[in-house]
Amino acid sequence: MTRRVRTSGLAVCLSACFGFAPAVAQEAPVAEPPAQAETTEAESAKATDTEPAPAEEAKVAEEPAYVRVHEINGKPDALQTATVQFVGQPGTKYDGAIVDLVGVVHIGQDEYYTELKEQLSKYDSVLYELVAPDGTRIRPEDLEKRRSILASVQTGMKDMLNLEYQLEKIDYMAENFRHADMSPDEFVEDLEKRGDSIWKMVARMLGAGIASQAKTGGDAGLIMAMFSGEDRPKNMKRAMARQLVDIELVTAGMDDANGENTLIKGRNRKAFEILKEELDAGKENVAVFYGAGHLPDMADRLENEFGMKSTQTTWANAWDLTRN
Repeated sequence: MTRRVRTSGLAVCLSACFGFAPAVAQEAPVAEPPAQAETTEAESAKATDTEPAPAEEAKVAEEPAYVRVHEINGKPDALQTATVQFVGQPGTKYDGAIVDLVGVVHIGQDEYYTELKEQLSKYDSVLYELVAPDGTRIRPEDLEKRRSILASVQTGMKDMLNLEYQLEKIDYMAENFRHADMSPDEFVEDLEKRGDSIWKMVARMLGAGIASQAKTGGDAGLIMAMFSGEDRPKNMKRAMARQLVDIELVTAGMDDANGENTLIKGRNRKAFEILKEELDAGKENVAVFYGAGHLPDMADRLENEFGMKSTQTTWANAWDLTRN
């Protein structure tokens, strides 16, 4: 399916802030679909408390599988993230096991994170992302010491948009949470063994943004939103939400000549080593709680390596696009 390309150079960088990497440990380097699972009208209405029009459903179906801009009567209503449930198929090793890919944007509404906390409390195990030494736990009081340059950008943007910061709202000390990401040393080692670097990745991402800029007219809408007076938070959220749904473009821009990258695919491999451990230990209801940009590759891994199929999709409102 051909999707519209909307991401510009500035938006590529902002997408990295919102969709791909939460804060990393202070000593770490700065880092951070399956076939569209069918979402019924009832499910979509539940996510927004409004019955979508048929034309709206057709438009939504063109969006990537884990993050979308939901519209009502042609107007943006919410930036939404998906939870897609996968179930082990009969005759496979993980027959009947459930793995939910829980997509998240790292800056969102307070009520969004409240709902996510309630959802995540119900799993046997929640595997979470953080480029940090194995087993790292994040306490709210540790955030000031752990913020990287990227996290500082996220914090500034959350204030500008009247939103909240994920690491300040999710309880990473919960008993069912398990760190499932690379350590800083593993991250650097994965880059070096492929002859890659953070700066090369950034250059590829910017190249992808520049390539799309001619098609989208650049960042004029986002820049105008920055200077739109008292409605600036709402207008900026609307402008940025449209950019964030183009995860595939940003992800493709990260790949090296062999179609590999550390930021998404390398970290996903490590996360799924932990997932295998949890499933082999008998866990039957597991969540993989990662930025939405990681999940298309994870979905492929669940289908191809774990013999699982997606069964349902539910949506949560991360940003209300009707208010400041």
